[in-house]
Amino acid sequence: MSAGCGTSLSGLDALDRLSQGTSSIHTLDPRAKLLVTLAFIVAVMSLHKYAVGETLPFFVFPFLMLARSGIPAGFILRRLAAVAPFAVIAGAFNPLLDTGVVMHIGGVGVSGGWLSFVSILLRFTLTIGALLLLAASTGVPALGCAAGKLGVPRVFVAQILGLYRYLFLALEETQRTLLAWRLRTPRGRHPSWRVFAQILGQLLLRAVARARRVHEAMLCRGFDGEMRMMGAMKFTGRDWAFMAGWGAVFAVLRFGAPAQAIGALLLGAQP
Repeated sequence: MSAGCGTSLSGLDALDRLSQGTSSIHTLDPRAKLLVTLAFIVAVMSLHKYAVGETLPFFVFPFLMLARSGIPAGFILRRLAAVAPFAVIAGAFNPLLDTGVVMHIGGVGVSGGWLSFVSILLRFTLTIGALLLLAASTGVPALGCAAGKLGVPRVFVAQILGLYRYLFLALEETQRTLLAWRLRTPRGRHPSWRVFAQILGQLLLRAVARARRVHEAMLCRGFDGEMRMMGAMKFTGRDWAFMAGWGAVFAVLRFGAPAQAIGALLLGAQP
């Protein structure tokens, strides 16, 4: 359990370190990156359930963002692999429920269930990967403030940012509690349900006490319910070009059917 808390804490630390980069993607206004990512997710998720070929061209966005930001591909792939089982579970029964053949590949019939299953996996990879790239190139605090600037209620923004900042303290407190229990337990035995409930109770009491102290400290420093950033956000011509360019690309990929056009071009070029 303590190893899992350490892994979660190191993952959050890595996310914060990556967000401090100086690449051309890092220096864009957080609002521009947030809006472009949301437009990308809407375009991908609005495709029909059998869309496989239509989904593949959308990989141009995460690939270019990954290349321009300098974020290690391994960091994104490890996080995707950690949550991939949820996507597999979501579409695992599709091949059993939708058995109608909708296309043939090399003379082999492919059912709609398998197409929808592959489509779910592709859209999961695209959307979660885009969100991970957004967080790694911007940082959660900057994203929260950007959401507030775009009209998200400040109560919601304060809750999210407060939870993110307090999560580090909660994980450290959990690590200390579990370490204390392990040092007092002979032969490294696993805790019984009764002991586990006692550990959770102690963590809850400590979390409430720490939350009260943190809140009092924030009030002493003039907290009025709004999370603020040290630096001001300002749109530049580069931000507008970033939004307009990717918006046009998403519109072409969503409504222009580039996959069919490329396929027809390749088939027409064959002798």
